Amino acid sequence: MTGICVEIGPPEAGHAAAWDDLCRRAAPNVFLSPSALGAVAACGFAKVHVLSAWDQDAAPRCLVGLWALERRKIMPLWPAFLAGPAYDYAFVSTPVVDPACTDAVIAAFFEAIARDPRLPKLIRLTHLDGHAESYAAIERALRARRNQTLTLAKRERPFLDGEAGLKRSGSTRKKLRQDWNRLSALGAAAIVNDRGATAARAALEVFLTLEQKSWKGAHGTALLSDAKDAAFARRFIGDLADAGQASVALLTVDEAPIAAQVLLYCGSMAYTWKTAFDAAYAKYSPGALLLDKVTEDLFAHGATAIESCSPEGSFMEHLWSGRHATVEMLIDVGSKTSLNFALAVMAERGYAQLKDLRARLRAVNWPRLPKRGGLAASG
Repeated sequence: MTGICVEIGPPEAGHAAAWDDLCRRAAPNVFLSPSALGAVAACGFAKVHVLSAWDQDAAPRCLVGLWALERRKIMPLWPAFLAGPAYDYAFVSTPVVDPACTDAVIAAFFEAIARDPRLPKLIRLTHLDGHAESYAAIERALRARRNQTLTLAKRERPFLDGEAGLKRSGSTRKKLRQDWNRLSALGAAAIVNDRGATAARAALEVFLTLEQKSWKGAHGTALLSDAKDAAFARRFIGDLADAGQASVALLTVDEAPIAAQVLLYCGSMAYTWKTAFDAAYAKYSPGALLLDKVTEDLFAHGATAIESCSPEGSFMEHLWSGRHATVEMLIDVGSKTSLNFALAVMAERGYAQLKDLRARLRAVNWPRLPKRGGLAASG
């Protein structure tokens, strides 16, 4: 396909119909949907560049690829770079590309970035789905361009390609049944997942309150701990819910919510975005119970895959056996050897060494210091 044209600009609400058509042909990414990117733009949450690839030979022209990257800068004197995912609280950076022209679109994306004088040539990608055909196309395109690249990490995170990845037996499944029975003994336990926009907004407030009362609130990392984050979350979920792409499932006991799971939808893919629960019910594993019940419900209502949006080592690994690799990459699409790329590599390696040092220090069995006055008392 030779008639591919890539346009680069801010999020466009007018792409909604073309996006829906693309998602019927391509593996989706809800974090790139016009509703999601529109919420980012409306809140001024990130400086996002949207790359839209169009087949100019089609009549009318057809959207065959969409990607979004954020312009970032670590510090004033540090070179700017493009980052994916394109905003905080997005957990997949994979572009959405028509499978009929994946290689051509990916190559066109990189060429457009390389030619645009407004854009940095350094790209840092995280949460890139290593199982996606677009990832294989990215690797092929970079080899063909002979660009400087560095794979920083490959990790496995929970992912369900159908119900086969659900753990149907074993100690975890037995404990979930026991926890549900014990919880039901306290009152009428139920799962509520109303997909209406009004209900989703109301249930989101329940989630935000539960999260703020949890350890995240105590550590200042809950969404309500930051006014900008809270405003974005409300707009993000609200706009997605208006498009039928978000809901908040609740686990209730006698109609009182004790756990909440924020869910996103795109095509036949579902996403378990965020979860929170009432610590007073922690011994009943409310978060795991809710996720387990919701997972079965999602498949029953047409989902064919579920992206956990969860890091390696999360509690979801005990419930799902399915995994997808996520890749972190550093790329320079410039035509020459870049000092910025060398600086970025140094920074990444230094950061990795600091993380390793921190992990090793935490693993040390440090001797306990005596309590205040202890030495004097022992004398």
